[in-house]
Amino acid sequence: MEIVIQLITGPREEPVERTVEQGTTLEKLAAEYTALPYTILAAKVDNKISELTKPIEAPCRIEFLDMRDQGANLIYQRSLSLLYLKAIHDVLGKVPVGIENSLNKGLYTEVRTPKPITPEEVRRIEDRMHELVHKDIPFLRETLKREEALKILLGDGHKEKARMLQKSDVDKLPFYSLEGFRNFFYGHMVPSTRYIKYFELRKYRRGVLLRFPHPSAPDRIPPYMDEVLLYQVFGETKNWDRLMGISYVGDLNEKIESGEYREIIQISEALHEKRIAQIADMITEQKKRIVLICGPSSSGKTTFARRLIIQLRVNGLEPLYLGTDDYFVERTETPKDEHGEPNFEDIEALDIELFNRDMNKLLEGEEVDLPTFDFLNGTKVFGKRITRAKRGQPIIIEGIHGLNKQLTKEIDDEEKFKIYISPLTQLNIDEHNRIPTTEARMLRRMVRDYQFRGHSAQSTIRAWPKVRKGEDKNIFPYNGEADVFFNSVHIYELAVLKKYAEPLLRNITRDEPECSEAIRLLKFLQYFKTIEDDSIIVNNSIIREFIGGSIFV
Repeated sequence: MEIVIQLITGPREEPVERTVEQGTTLEKLAAEYTALPYTILAAKVDNKISELTKPIEAPCRIEFLDMRDQGANLIYQRSLSLLYLKAIHDVLGKVPVGIENSLNKGLYTEVRTPKPITPEEVRRIEDRMHELVHKDIPFLRETLKREEALKILLGDGHKEKARMLQKSDVDKLPFYSLEGFRNFFYGHMVPSTRYIKYFELRKYRRGVLLRFPHPSAPDRIPPYMDEVLLYQVFGETKNWDRLMGISYVGDLNEKIESGEYREIIQISEALHEKRIAQIADMITEQKKRIVLICGPSSSGKTTFARRLIIQLRVNGLEPLYLGTDDYFVERTETPKDEHGEPNFEDIEALDIELFNRDMNKLLEGEEVDLPTFDFLNGTKVFGKRITRAKRGQPIIIEGIHGLNKQLTKEIDDEEKFKIYISPLTQLNIDEHNRIPTTEARMLRRMVRDYQFRGHSAQSTIRAWPKVRKGEDKNIFPYNGEADVFFNSVHIYELAVLKKYAEPLLRNITRDEPECSEAIRLLKFLQYFKTIEDDSIIVNNSIIREFIGGSIFV
């Protein structure tokens, strides 16, 4: 029997109607579809992401997704991870493997063999992965009920996965297998290994980097960057987590069940305060005058800056706080994006010459008429903030371009101290199911936007790809310029954000385009127990910037 479907061919295009045989798979339909320039990895069916193996049984609206879509990109990463684990098993046997965190334009993993893994072993694993891709092996999925899944996990030696299941509200688990090699992954996969065309393995320090394309360039591996500071901060965070007895979500859920989470909150806050004090001491000892704070959306930059100022005052300094938003060019001079809309994200949207001139005058002790940007009229207003910096007084500057040399090109580098801030979670669901750092930021922003900016969860999800695109261009390429990284994550925070985010996500209906992302986030949050009572979180906490009750925001 033939059924009528609507095929969405582009974000600004009207759906096209066509008929297909009932039972036709999305994969078969995708093979006839040529509108996308890259390999199709998944599809949205009535705004819900589906694997390409799904048969079309009723009239529906279909949108195919390639690597440029964040959801499809995660599917690629997940599928690549299972391929990687299968190849390790084939080459080295049954050895423990940890998929740890993002690093150097890929994933940092640890193959825990008795002796450190060698470059030759890494090459053999990569060769085996290519062999498996060439064989076009299907990813076989089976969804098992809780008790059956628990039995399999324990039988296969996945004790951490079993404990996660025991300590969560999950009632079913999806298992995937390649040639009988089976593992649990909490999201969708591609149909078969031939879809995983691009990857690279590199021996790195104690582990192995598993590298793959970025959504901005789906058909090539990105240039290699050795993010040394990022590696160090993830190591520091892992040590912090071990200090609190938490490595995986199951550990956190146990602390929540027992009530120990209250102590975890206090320790996590104390670690933040200690690190901020250390950074303040560095600035003081080095006599830095221009302190630049940069980080992606929802990193907690405002709260961090205010707490840093307090620590600098403890050191006997009187910091001056500025934001770069007051240095926007006049609205009539604002650059346009590819759609002809005002682009406030790129550095060209700032009056760099005026900014440098004012900062140098402040450093020389001269009086400066600092602008205040009138966002309603789109112009700088003068005469409201006539300021003079005292001798040795540090100037704290927060803005997304803080690490871009162009912003401070006329200022002596000896005066600058650059800080990169981001919530870099080291907490994972289990050894093989990592939590992308973007998840915490997305949920932070969603909760904050709803509570304080009058935005729905739909609008936050809708805006997120544009936010990420701006970060990829204006923030992430410059994090290597930082003198220090500050990890603003709290190990407990997803269990707190869950209480605020779940109702917002559940309000998104199936007829809304943001539904697929809402479903994905709700499935992700189900692995966490909820911290219902967050009253113990102090009022200067970074997390208060998002859930409310902050003395700074």
